[in-house]
Amino acid sequence: MRTRAVVATGVVLVLVAMVGLFVAFRHFADGLRLPFAGRSCTVQADGQVELDAGQMANAATIAAIGAQRGMPERAVVVALATAYQESGLRNLAGGDRDSVGLFQQRPSQGWGSPAQIRDPRYATNTFYAALAKVRDWEEMRVTDAAQTVQRSAFPEAYQKWADESEVLSRALLGQASGAVACAVSDDPQHRGATATAALTQGLTLDWGLAPEAAATGPTRLTVTVDDEQGGWRYAHWLVSHAQENGVQLVHFQGLQWTAAEGVWAPVAGKPSPTRVIAEVLDVP
Repeated sequence: MRTRAVVATGVVLVLVAMVGLFVAFRHFADGLRLPFAGRSCTVQADGQVELDAGQMANAATIAAIGAQRGMPERAVVVALATAYQESGLRNLAGGDRDSVGLFQQRPSQGWGSPAQIRDPRYATNTFYAALAKVRDWEEMRVTDAAQTVQRSAFPEAYQKWADESEVLSRALLGQASGAVACAVSDDPQHRGATATAALTQGLTLDWGLAPEAAATGPTRLTVTVDDEQGGWRYAHWLVSHAQENGVQLVHFQGLQWTAAEGVWAPVAGKPSPTRVIAEVLDVP
């Protein structure tokens, strides 16, 4: 009887161990897959951040609107860290109670209607407007500045995204060359003239780009810039919005990103210091 009990106990222990090993293996395997699954964009600017296409597009819009409003880089870092924590840089349809959008703003708290808050540009502008009203926000830690606007139940949570947000802000504000590289698929929302028109409109809405600064053709967009930093701002923004608009190539200052390779590489020829060139997929 005792022998059978010992054997039964041994069998149970073996089964428990096997289940544990299986769970550990699945966790390990998921750990190998998940960090890379869907993370099609890599940002390198004194640090590295990986995002998927939707997150990258939202981050680019947040940075651009901050610059258009004349906010300092510190404000862009605060805004990105806030959106990182609140939504994972995703334009969420819902959240806690009536929270909506990138910053999980609440209609009941006066941020606007649900439809307005679901517009990333509207939500971003209202966040910057609220931040600008905070006295001495520039002297605060990232998490304290964000918390003063958001009034979260977890006031320290924003700080953990400060480093990633600094990397993104440096790249998206044009302080690094060829810093945003994305791999994109062949199923964009827009193609051809529709894509170039959408990109031009996006540059106008996000950056305040004057219409005459962009020349478009059926599959080509050329943006005239004043300086290197401005050129990289637009070049990185175009790559960030490549997936939705079928962008296949972005060229500036002797470097070229292509959708086929997903990286920036030197190209032959004399670089143009005043033109950013983008090409998009044609209509099939």
